[in-house]
Amino acid sequence: MRSILVNADRKPGNDARIDTALGIARQFNGHVSVLVDTPVTRYIAMDPMGGSYVISDALEEARKEDDAAAAKFETRMARDDVPFDILRSEDDPVSALANAARLADLVVLSRSGGFAGELALASGTPVLALPDGKALEMPIRRACIAWDGGEQAASALRASVPLLESCQVVKVISVIEKPGGFPATDALRYLSRHGIHAEFEEHERRGSTEETLAIAATQAHAELMVMGAYGKSRVREFLFGGVTAYFLGEANAPALLLAH
Repeated sequence: MRSILVNADRKPGNDARIDTALGIARQFNGHVSVLVDTPVTRYIAMDPMGGSYVISDALEEARKEDDAAAAKFETRMARDDVPFDILRSEDDPVSALANAARLADLVVLSRSGGFAGELALASGTPVLALPDGKALEMPIRRACIAWDGGEQAASALRASVPLLESCQVVKVISVIEKPGGFPATDALRYLSRHGIHAEFEEHERRGSTEETLAIAATQAHAELMVMGAYGKSRVREFLFGGVTAYFLGEANAPALLLAH
């Protein structure tokens, strides 16, 4: 993971995002790109006739504030020991991050931003979604992988390997077997080839699948939960309370690594 993209703004959780991105870059001798976005669409209003117009004064004020924030981020990053660059955009957040992430290895953002799941579906780049105000300390010591044998879970597992290599404990957690998928032994074998000796745990469902996974993660004292982000045929599950959406909305959940 040599190219890290971090979403930076003036909202809570920004320091945790930047600290996490810097920590990952230090561990892998990487580069951090800091994206500061001022979406023009937030400043478009509708007139009584059904037309639209840009609220110019508000947009210009937002640009000035975000330019000032970008300058502060640049000053802060310049004092550190990690190579970086500052990017500016005026696109909507998901498009801005997806475009900037095309040649990134990882995107770091906050769960409270509300678009981590959508970005994971729109981008081919793994997304690290953090709880507000809590940086993910490197190296990670304990991690769980939510495993259902599906393609998305396999994608997330592959993406997580660099972060898992230094872990003391890695657990592959399964609640329900998915017919026709990859068995958990394949996941363990794959990780073993990368020097990661994981444990497999199959949990009896307690409540919902997501609640069972949450209990398992808590029992494991996981700092990171790796899981697939589902869409397309499972879009209703994703949007209306599936496993991914549950963890994105759970304040006490660990950091999430999502991949589709």
